[in-house]
Amino acid sequence: MTSPASLPDVAQLLPDLHQLVEIESPSGDAQAISRVMDVVEGWARALGAEVENLAGGTRSFQFGEQQRPALILTHADTVWPQGTLEGMPFRVEGDRVYGPGTYDMKAGIVSAIHALRALHASGGWPLGGIRLLITPDEEIGSHSSRAHIEAAARQARAVLVVEPPVADTHALKTGRKGVGSFVLTLHGVASHAGNKPEEGASAIAEAARLIPAIHALAQPEAGTTVSVGLIRGGSAVNVIPARCTLEVDVRVSTLAEGERVTASMQALTSSDPRVRLELGGGLNRPPFERGPQTLALYARAQALAGSLGFQLSEAVVGGGSDGNFTAPLSPTLDGLGAPGDGAHATHEHVRLDRWPQHVALLTELLREV
Repeated sequence: MTSPASLPDVAQLLPDLHQLVEIESPSGDAQAISRVMDVVEGWARALGAEVENLAGGTRSFQFGEQQRPALILTHADTVWPQGTLEGMPFRVEGDRVYGPGTYDMKAGIVSAIHALRALHASGGWPLGGIRLLITPDEEIGSHSSRAHIEAAARQARAVLVVEPPVADTHALKTGRKGVGSFVLTLHGVASHAGNKPEEGASAIAEAARLIPAIHALAQPEAGTTVSVGLIRGGSAVNVIPARCTLEVDVRVSTLAEGERVTASMQALTSSDPRVRLELGGGLNRPPFERGPQTLALYARAQALAGSLGFQLSEAVVGGGSDGNFTAPLSPTLDGLGAPGDGAHATHEHVRLDRWPQHVALLTELLREV
């Protein structure tokens, strides 16, 4: 192991974070997301990066000779709409910096750039090189970027995901649940609720019968959760409803559980032959299963953290990330971004007293993997 990196100064990190946060970049705004990537591209070119614009808005930055590079994975989109800064401005209060997208995950982008700067300043790139991939649509399912992520992971010796650590901790993420979303639409028969209710077939009534059956697919002991989170139906209070839609959230710890839930959703039937069921969706992120290669990466990170003066821990979490796509293809370690709390919440912030340690950790991990 080389001697540990020196900790970066927060005063060096904050201006870059401020610049990115001031460019509001909700997932649906391709131009705003491109502006974030333009800034990052300027930083990367200053380090000699080879830049590639990929279909759908993903950008790739390659550093050094590419022979099974270490892959840094990040995204430029946030959940916050344009105008959020007016009521939720970028600001520093004590040891916390607040603002939309700070914690999830613009500080992660800044962490990656400063780790790359530190490596460049200390003599160059590790054997095999480094690749930084920035995607535009992680918050909405990575539909345009998934193929690029998986292709890059197949070529990588390891994948380091700079999503934030577990909220308000130093814990990295060594596993994530797979994430699925189903839309069940019920097509019934409309009728006057007062004059001829018997001629109608209520889509809402059938949906109410099916909801307990859908919830029964959950197996918490196996890490499987199933929840009907949204219901829409009916047209007027005096009409037997001809349509109802259920939106179902599914989280699974193993691919086998994902396949079981999917098959069970596909097997749902209506008790009323006049109500037709239409199912869409499925598992959109496979589970990131906690395996030996990830644990070996974590053990290396834990030893490096000790040399940097702090204690690292690990956890398996329920939320998904682009690491779910890479874990089956290459050793993957997640949560290597900036510590803090409040993802997707108005108190979103980064802990300035902890952030430099994690930048130094990322630097050393890139040097060693």
